[in-house]
Amino acid sequence: MGGRCCKFSLCGWRSPLKPAVVETSDHGNENERSSMAEFREFSIEELKAATSGFSSENIVSEHGEKAPNIVYRGKLDNDRWIAVKRFNRSAWPDNRQFTEEAKAVGSLRSERLANLTGCCCENEERLLVAEFMPNETLAKHLFHWENQPMQWAMRIRVALYLAQALEYCGSKGRALYHDLNAYRVLFDQDGNPRLSCFGLMKNSRDGKSYSTNLAFTPPEYMRTGRIAPESVVYSFGAMLLDLLSGKHIPPSHVPSYVLMAIPHGAATSTQQLSLTPVGEAYSRTDLTALHEILEKIGYKDDEGIANELSFQMWTNQMQETLNSKKKGDAAFRAKDFATAIDCYTRFIDGGTVISPTVYARRCLSYLMSDMPQEALGDAMQAQTIATEWHIAFYLQAAALFTLGMETDAQGTVKEATKLEAKRNKT
Repeated sequence: MGGRCCKFSLCGWRSPLKPAVVETSDHGNENERSSMAEFREFSIEELKAATSGFSSENIVSEHGEKAPNIVYRGKLDNDRWIAVKRFNRSAWPDNRQFTEEAKAVGSLRSERLANLTGCCCENEERLLVAEFMPNETLAKHLFHWENQPMQWAMRIRVALYLAQALEYCGSKGRALYHDLNAYRVLFDQDGNPRLSCFGLMKNSRDGKSYSTNLAFTPPEYMRTGRIAPESVVYSFGAMLLDLLSGKHIPPSHVPSYVLMAIPHGAATSTQQLSLTPVGEAYSRTDLTALHEILEKIGYKDDEGIANELSFQMWTNQMQETLNSKKKGDAAFRAKDFATAIDCYTRFIDGGTVISPTVYARRCLSYLMSDMPQEALGDAMQAQTIATEWHIAFYLQAAALFTLGMETDAQGTVKEATKLEAKRNKT
């Protein structure tokens, strides 16, 4: 990087780091590279031994055993600590493609990355092995701190190191990064931020479609279901807002007058609103009633959602994707919400079809499983796809009520009520 200004650089800010250190992300140095483990293929037995049989005590995923792809902490025979990501079995049906993709990402080596050091592909197992980062995620230190907020100097360093990591990846032909957000930035044993290598793996069979966090991706993603290098720049900008504010980007479902604490009309609580039966169920967070509502409306609100599918997607992926949705619907109907979450996650990760209803159903499944933060994320993604769908707003309100954010929830119910009234008039 040196003195030039890349598309990720913090222009105008003089780095306190020595140029030689800054440039190691581009060129590396022999001492740094020699201390990094070479990429290799592991056997399943090696990884079982390293993780104590994939013990739940070694899970380091943010959402524990409920995460769609679980990450474990492990220790090899040479005392090197590793992170092992175990994919859902349907994520990579082609073992050759998985191995080739892992080797390509594993060829990267930078002190700005949590580098990929190996993979395992035996029978139906698909696992990635990376350097273990022991000091939590950026999300933990930025949003859920316990003693003191992250210092400004450290926030600037995170932004700089993240920019260097992304520029390095781009220079090596890996410009696309899947799901860039605060959970993808990890801290090593010295407290230095590193970008997780897991996000560099193409998360689809065709190598083009990506499942991603819609809050960090540009609007055009919704038209095609695909991201481009420019999408990563957009996500980087969203990350900068998180770093500057120390908070998640203000959710789009909350009206401006709520964020500004400006009185708005006579109604100040959900009790003063004229609610429909649907609105009443959501304001009470009556999950059983919400389940019945989602079952009743089916998928009619998915009509008109643009899905751009190639012939290859239709022939190679569509049947498997639809089977995942079908199994998810059956589990949702039977109120087996853990299975519903798993099947809907497979459908979403397939990346071939974008469905607000699937996000809504997984949202309710999360609420039923006492995972309101995840439910809020899905409700927001449903709203991103169907911007005037009242159900998405009502689901956000239910999640916000569960999280104790009553003021935000009341504002969201009000917006949902307006949208429902507008729909009923047409």
